[in-house]
Amino acid sequence: MNDGAAGDPASIGVAVLLTNWTGQGKVDGLDYAEAARDQLEFLLMNVPRTSDGAISHRTDEVQLWSDSVYMVPPFLAYYGAVTGNQTLLQEAYNQIKLYREYLRDEHANNMWKHIQLGSYGTDDGHWSTGAHILRYWNAWAAAGMLRVLGTIKHSDFANSMKSQQKDLANWVQEIHSGMYLHLDSSGLFHNYADDLSTFTDASSTALLASTVYRLSLLWGVHKHLPAAELCRRALSASMDSTINISASVTSSVSPPTSTSTSSSPSASSMVSGTNMPGMLHFTVDGWLTPVVDPYAFSNQGQTSPEGQAFVLAMQAAWRDWVEDGAKGANTAVGTIAPSYPRTVAQAVVAGVLPLVLEV
Repeated sequence: MNDGAAGDPASIGVAVLLTNWTGQGKVDGLDYAEAARDQLEFLLMNVPRTSDGAISHRTDEVQLWSDSVYMVPPFLAYYGAVTGNQTLLQEAYNQIKLYREYLRDEHANNMWKHIQLGSYGTDDGHWSTGAHILRYWNAWAAAGMLRVLGTIKHSDFANSMKSQQKDLANWVQEIHSGMYLHLDSSGLFHNYADDLSTFTDASSTALLASTVYRLSLLWGVHKHLPAAELCRRALSASMDSTINISASVTSSVSPPTSTSTSSSPSASSMVSGTNMPGMLHFTVDGWLTPVVDPYAFSNQGQTSPEGQAFVLAMQAAWRDWVEDGAKGANTAVGTIAPSYPRTVAQAVVAGVLPLVLEV
C-alpha cells in the first residue's frame, strides 16, 4: 500500500480465500488463489521483522502497531486452516504472542499500547493525548485474537493446539479485565479509556462488546457479559433512557471512576437534532454516534464506516449468543431479553446495513 502499512492489505485476505473457495474466479476470471499466495509470500518473506520474529506493521522499518493483530494473524490462520497447513496456524499464534510481549502494559491492567519501536515514534496510548485512540486498538487486538482462536478451534488441528487456544482466550480476558475497569457511567468508553476528559466513542464500545459475546460462545467465559449487556443496551437506548453502570455491572467491573451519574448526552457526544427519532446513538440516516473521525483519530467525527461494521458485529455476536441459549446470562445483573430491541432492529435494517454495503 502507498501508506506503507504491511498489514492492511492482509485484512481482506480471509474474504479473498473465501471468494476463491466459492469458485468465483471461474465466473469473473480473476485468480483469487494467486492473490492470496502473493499476499502470504509478501508477509512472510518481504516485510521486515523484529529479531525474535514479529512481523512489522510497516514496510519500510520495524514497527509494531497493536491493530496489526486484527490484520495479519487471522489471514495466516485461515490460510492454514483451508490448506491444511498447521505451520501457518502456529505462525498466527506466534505473531499474537510476540505482539503481546511488546505491547501489553502490565502497569495499566494489561491494556495494550498502540505503537512500539521504529522512528515514527511510539504511542503508549493510555498515558498520553496523542493522535491515536487506545480503545480501538485494544478492541482490534481482542477481536483479532478471537478470530484466530475460532479458526484454530474449528480446524483439523484443534486437538493438537489446545494450549494455544487456551492462551488466546486468556489474553482476550486480559484486555477485557483492563478495559472494563474504565467503562463510563453512560455505558460507553472514552476516546482514551483512562482519560475521562476525552469524548465517549460508540464504535469501540460496540466492537469490544462483540468480543465478550464471542468469547462466551467460543470458550465459555461469561465474566464480562454484564458489561457487554450494559454497553449493548446503552447503544440501543432511547433518548429518555438512563444507564447506571454501578447498578448494572457490579458483578464484573469495579465501581466507575467517573463522576458522571447520568447518561444524558452532552452537546459534543451526539449530532444534535439529527438523531433517529427516539434513539440516542443513531442518526436519522442510521449512523452510529458518537464516533471518532476516521481521518483525524484524536477528534470526534460524525460518521464512521468502522462504527457501522462494529455495531453489526456486536449485534451478530449477541444474536449468536442468544441462539446458543444465552449461556452465562445468570452472571448478569438484571434481565437479558433474548430478542432484538425493536429500535435496534429498525436501525440495522433501515439504516446501518445499507450504509455498510455502500462504503
